[in-house]
Parts: sequence; structure tokens; C-alpha cells
Amino acid sequence: MKQSVEQLVRPEIQAIGAYHVADAAGLIKLDAMENPYRLPAALSDELAARLAEVAINRYPDPSGGGLKDELKAAFGIPDAAEVLLGNGSDELITLITQALARPGAKLMALEPSFVMYKMNALLSGLAYVGVPLTADFDIDLPSTLAAIEQHRPAVLFIAYPNNPTGNRYPRDAVEALIAAAPGLVVVDEAYQAFADDSFMSEAGTRDNLLVMRTLSKIGLAGIRLGYAATSSAWATELDKVRPPYNVNVLTQAAARFALEHRAVFDGQAATLRAERARLAEALAAQPGFTVYPSEANFVTARVPDAQALFAGLKAAGILIKNLNGAHPLLENCLRFTVGTPEENGAVLAALAQLK
Repeated sequence: MKQSVEQLVRPEIQAIGAYHVADAAGLIKLDAMENPYRLPAALSDELAARLAEVAINRYPDPSGGGLKDELKAAFGIPDAAEVLLGNGSDELITLITQALARPGAKLMALEPSFVMYKMNALLSGLAYVGVPLTADFDIDLPSTLAAIEQHRPAVLFIAYPNNPTGNRYPRDAVEALIAAAPGLVVVDEAYQAFADDSFMSEAGTRDNLLVMRTLSKIGLAGIRLGYAATSSAWATELDKVRPPYNVNVLTQAAARFALEHRAVFDGQAATLRAERARLAEALAAQPGFTVYPSEANFVTARVPDAQALFAGLKAAGILIKNLNGAHPLLENCLRFTVGTPEENGAVLAALAQLK
């Protein structure tokens, strides 16, 4: 007798929904922390010519074809560190959790933070331990250290800066957690291009540290390339879990091209930093808004009625992220991705009309 889907699929998978991506057709899209700028026309043409030369009939080089060394040179990754490439940093999170999924192993993360930490714990069969942040989204160091001592997690994820709150934790607090953790500590620096600090200089020098980044936030979300820097011992084991051809030939070529023109993306990041400051100041002037410090390419604010304001902005043609309901600490919070000056101006104009 054949079994049904419900009989075969794990109950914990049946109990959840798929990751939801909102339909942004016809809207100013400010919900996903994307760089709003497309490649300049001349670079777009040059990239098209470069991609046309790629041998798409061949499997990609499983080692990245020199891309790892180019990333190390571009982003100051220490010689002592080994680099892993992923189909976005999402895949790197999956590889880490799969490699560590022994019976009884635990994954720990601060909350609220990137939802894929908890999701991957579920998918890979690790027990999940979430440690709440303080009311202003800072690390509760005594509670977190106590949780580490109690649960002895195989891996601790720390987003630096944090998503969805935008703040970067005090470095000394993160240092204390790395020192206390018995297992691997993943410092997720997805938003490093917009932040004022990094742990990358320590990658490869600490036995339990992995620093993870992505090219998505600097303007290359569509090519899906994440990278991680860690010790040789960790890289060796994680590489065993990685699918051999996980980064395709077009992504590898596009990433190399982008690194050759990194100044363009650095300039865009500088513009977005300036716009972030302008947007944050203007949002803070709105009645009843509490705006939280951000070192990412978005601004999170607590508002009097998140649902009503989210709906009002959407009706005005602007899509942001409604965080209300995602975690108790995010009650009535909205997340505004920093767009172009014109897009940010449209947000502020719409807010003025919604008062």
C-alpha cells in the first residue's frame, strides 16, 4: 500500500510554511535589503560580453577557479584563513548545520535575528536555542553567557550587524561570546559594506570562528554568491558537505567581473550610507516613531500601528517589511530598506500624506 505525502514528510516540515517572498510587481521595492542601483550601462555591456565567453556546457570549477584568492585580496581575508563559496550565504548556513547535526546537537542564535538560522536548525535536525536580545536590541550578555554554559551549543550564529534590527553589537560583547562558546561561532557579516567594524581580520586565527559574508547586499543579489573564511580544519570538514558544483560558471564570472570594478560598488555603498542617515533622521521626526541605530542598508523603526502604516505605504506603491508578529520584541516594527534618493523621498512623501 502506497503512503501519502502526509505519511512520508516529516511532521515538523508539514507544520511550517515555505519562505515567503512578497510580490513587488508595480511597487517601489524596499523590503529585501537589495542595492537599488543597476550596473551602469557601459559595465552592463562589458559584463554581457564577458558572460558570453563562458563555457556553459562545462561544469564549473568546484574550487572557484581562482575566485577564492580574488576575494581574499579584495576583502582583506587573512592568509591563515581558508575560503568556502556558497550559493548565497543561505547555502553556507545549510552546510554548517548539516555538518554539525549530531544527535542532541544544538544551534544557538540571538533573537530576533535572521530567520534562516532557526529554519536551518529545524531542517537539519538540530535543537534550536534562541536567546532574546534586550528591549533595545542589544546583547543580554549575562543571559547569553548563561545559555551557552547551560546548552553547550555546537554552533552559535551572531549577525554583525543584526538583521532585522540593523544595530551592530558592541565588539567586546561578541568577543566574550566567542571566547565562551564551546563550539563554532559564525559571525555573519552580510551587511559589512555598510558597517564600521569586522571580525574578518581574525578569520583563520581562532579555532572556533567562521566569518561569513555575501555579495548580495553590495549590488549582486541576483548572482547568489556567499563566502566564508575560517580555519583549515573547519573548511576541510564543511567542504565535504558542499555540493561539488554549487557555484555556477556565470556566477563565478560575474563575481570576478564585479571585483575588478569594486570601486563602483564601494561608491554605491557610500551613497547608501549617506541616504541611510537622511532616512533615519526623517523617520525619527515622524510622530510616535522610534528609530533604531543601523549599520546595515536598512532602518528599523517602531511605529504606533505597523499594520496600518504598512498597508498605507503599499497602497501608495511602496513595499517595505512588516516585522510585527515576527517576534515579541518586534511589536509594531517596520523595516525600511534604503533606496535611491528618489525612492527614499517617495517614502517620506507618502508618510506625510498618511499622517
